[in-house]
Amino acid sequence: MKLGVLGTGKIVQEFLPMVTQIPAIELAGLLTTPHSVERAEKLQSQYRITTIYTDYETLLANPDIDTVYVALPNSLHYQFTKQALQAGKNVICEKPFTLAADQLAELRELALSKDLVLIEAITNQYLENYQAIKRDLKQLGDLKVIECNYSQYSSRYDRFKAGEVLPEFNTKLGGGALMDLNIYNIHFVVGLLGAPTRVQYVANIERDIDTSGILVMEYPDVKVVCIGAKDCTSPVRSTIQGTAGSIIVNGPTNTVEGFTETLHDGTTNDIALNQASHRMHAEFVEFERVIADHDMDTVKTQLDHSQAVMQVVDQAVQSAGLQLG
Repeated sequence: MKLGVLGTGKIVQEFLPMVTQIPAIELAGLLTTPHSVERAEKLQSQYRITTIYTDYETLLANPDIDTVYVALPNSLHYQFTKQALQAGKNVICEKPFTLAADQLAELRELALSKDLVLIEAITNQYLENYQAIKRDLKQLGDLKVIECNYSQYSSRYDRFKAGEVLPEFNTKLGGGALMDLNIYNIHFVVGLLGAPTRVQYVANIERDIDTSGILVMEYPDVKVVCIGAKDCTSPVRSTIQGTAGSIIVNGPTNTVEGFTETLHDGTTNDIALNQASHRMHAEFVEFERVIADHDMDTVKTQLDHSQAVMQVVDQAVQSAGLQLG
């Protein structure tokens, strides 16, 4: 994979040291804004990135770049992904894929019509611990209740309260607790159970943005509560409860660092199977394989999953009266 990376922000700075550990991925380009060129040059030197670009069309015109990683603010995902697909590039797009389900449906149709890989960078779906949870669900008997809490007091919340407009708390940029933190909980649950039958989002809204909220997802026999907060904090964990036992995940749903299974017969198992310490490693190893093998069956499966997640987001946004973008 010869990769063009879009952006120089926090997620890219976390991504670059990890991706250098995957030899099959070559950092062929880095897109930056003119005012961030100095930062980009430092990243280029440190991580041996071939070329820095300040013009997106020039990056897309480079035939050596076969894949684009969209790591820009949420509101830019749709447009930059669409341009890359139109230019014939495979696309890995950061979560949330888009701001609305219809945008993702359009991108999916475009990608498949061009036989291009389009896939969402969502860490938990590719972690060994998460795959083990999926396999072990049957040991819990009939599932009844799932609760996911990803609450993390934002260092920027005080600045937001003081009146500063920040991307993380800007509805026009797709910010807020739902899209920043609770989105991981949604992926976690939908990856286990599929699409819910009903969704309701009750949010604490300040200056039109959800600073925290409770998402309820109903399934025929399972009730789910997902909590995401940027204005308060709590021990971060998830629980899955069934008639024959439970699973407790200590820590956030984007890293799934380990979990404990407790069965009614008294059996308790602590499980930690993730092979890499960096949460993004497993997903990008898989993305490299998917692109190298042109595994479109996996692409379609993952797009189905992402579409179901975006449909949950649509219902949540509507039920809370939010306006994104």
